[in-house]
Amino acid sequence: MILSSLTLNATKKVSTYSITKKSINTNIKNTVNSSNINETHNQNSKENNEIIIPKGLKPGDTIGLIAPANYANENSAAEVEYLKSRGFNVVYGQSYYSKWYGFGGTDSVRAKDINDMFENPNINAIFAVRGGYGGIRLVDKLNYDIIKKNPKIISGFSDNTTLLLAINEKTGLVTFHGPMADNLKNIPPITENSFNKTFMSNQPYNLLEFENTYSIMKNGRGNGKITGGNLSLIVATLGTDHEINTDGKILFIEEVNEPSYRVDRMLQQLKLAGKFDKLQGIIIGNFRNPKQSDPTDMTIDEVFYDVFGKLNIPIIKDFKSGHVRPFIAVPIGANATMDTYKKQIIIEKSTK
Repeated sequence: MILSSLTLNATKKVSTYSITKKSINTNIKNTVNSSNINETHNQNSKENNEIIIPKGLKPGDTIGLIAPANYANENSAAEVEYLKSRGFNVVYGQSYYSKWYGFGGTDSVRAKDINDMFENPNINAIFAVRGGYGGIRLVDKLNYDIIKKNPKIISGFSDNTTLLLAINEKTGLVTFHGPMADNLKNIPPITENSFNKTFMSNQPYNLLEFENTYSIMKNGRGNGKITGGNLSLIVATLGTDHEINTDGKILFIEEVNEPSYRVDRMLQQLKLAGKFDKLQGIIIGNFRNPKQSDPTDMTIDEVFYDVFGKLNIPIIKDFKSGHVRPFIAVPIGANATMDTYKKQIIIEKSTK
């Protein structure tokens, strides 16, 4: 089933009175404009602090599949079979069948898929089928008003980080750094357990309840909204209208196939941008295949301790989310309380 396209040059001397009157009018106008700007800024700040919880899934609901980055491949069918086995209906966006260079169709096709699926009342959730590259080409083409008025689950990771962050930052909707098509074949019980707690429950849950899915780097306590995703894509938002906001939040980062010196460079860039100054905690994901380009380079753990070692906040590392099994889902924008002494990151609510 293919989802349908929803688609002033005065040279004469003026009197002192006129100048005074003009100055007064200008001052009044400037004051009004300044007031409007401040009011708009305050409204935007308030909106950015808003939390919109999407409805949870239940058997019989419909999930829309999209390819917002690279085009779908034969592995994408695995997601369909798993989702159908859980009692969900599945529909496909045009991007699922499209191909333009390495993308799942043109930018307009992929962006329209997202906008249309949010607007379609018959679709309850949206899952990306793949990562790769392409999400950053879409963030200025999304209709954030439509998304905010029609909140629903949207899940993906890797390149999809830019979309998840942009949607959360612009609307307040909780998005999900969660599994994609390539991850739902022969999944372990932890993946299904995480799926159930994240997408199908309205109860608080512990992100750290699964054994051997993390290690503690630094003990502490903190609370705030979770933000983050793939490190390269987080850094790509800097200096744009979609720049990540980390103030008062718990930062989650993960990466794959990046040399340790590159990871260090990206973390240093975030540090220089002030993104670590007001953090409440850090969740370091599993940095898979962190090569050392030179024997004199720091190891990946040495990079983490060098960059984060002096921060007085709770930090865990090796958290199994993103490019590593069991693909534990992380709700971006959800409130969380982090207490490593109790081995807990309690998610207040990810769906309702």
